[in-house]
Amino acid sequence: MADPNEEGVRLQKVLAQAGIASRRNAEIMIENGRIEVNGELVTEQGRRVKPERDVIRVDGARLPPPRRHAYLVFNKPCGVVCTMDDPQGRPTITDHLTAQQRADRLYHVGRLDTDTEGMLLLTNDGDFAQRMMHPSYELAKTYVAEVEGEVTDTTVARLRRGVQLEDGAVKPDRVTLGTRTAQRSMLTVVLHEGRNRIVRRLFDAVGHPVRRLSRTQMGPVRMGQVKVGEVRELTRDELGALLDAVKL
Repeated sequence: MADPNEEGVRLQKVLAQAGIASRRNAEIMIENGRIEVNGELVTEQGRRVKPERDVIRVDGARLPPPRRHAYLVFNKPCGVVCTMDDPQGRPTITDHLTAQQRADRLYHVGRLDTDTEGMLLLTNDGDFAQRMMHPSYELAKTYVAEVEGEVTDTTVARLRRGVQLEDGAVKPDRVTLGTRTAQRSMLTVVLHEGRNRIVRRLFDAVGHPVRRLSRTQMGPVRMGQVKVGEVRELTRDELGALLDAVKL
């Protein structure tokens, strides 16, 4: 039987190809105990790995496998329908993708209302998308809402305690009040809920309809500097953190 250590690719090469360090510096990182493979600290320099299968960590951070799929962050504009193709001819996500991105046959992970802007993940990795949308791995989502009227401290406390809706209670993970005037208030809401129009329904229930709503973060991934209507790739660290979050 072949020695499993003789299969795969040298760890130093994998780290170098991922842009972590040169091969020599990767050897130093191994010597310093900074690299783990499948939960075990690597101590030998000749270690071979299968990067598609093995879980490699550098200083505790997950190094995702070489990308065979696309993983993108899209800042959806208000008014764009959350679909790749619309028979009614309304603006869609596809309208904002390059020819290459369209050729990659991307689809969106989860949804945003047509009148809500902000973060969507796009991918062509079916396993990743299914995990991301599965209730067992529901990630926290952060929204910034501009609502009508002056939200009082009492109302903020009510939101934090949870609000009963017609299809069940909703209790945000966090509610933070920003600026407020007699005409409008700004709030940040973090919740795991995936029910339809849940943030808008939450504020309707307390008498402060949403004027404008944007999703700014999903799990460990922040929107960053992506302008409305633009797309960027997930970074190596972001993808690694998401793979950990959904246990892939």
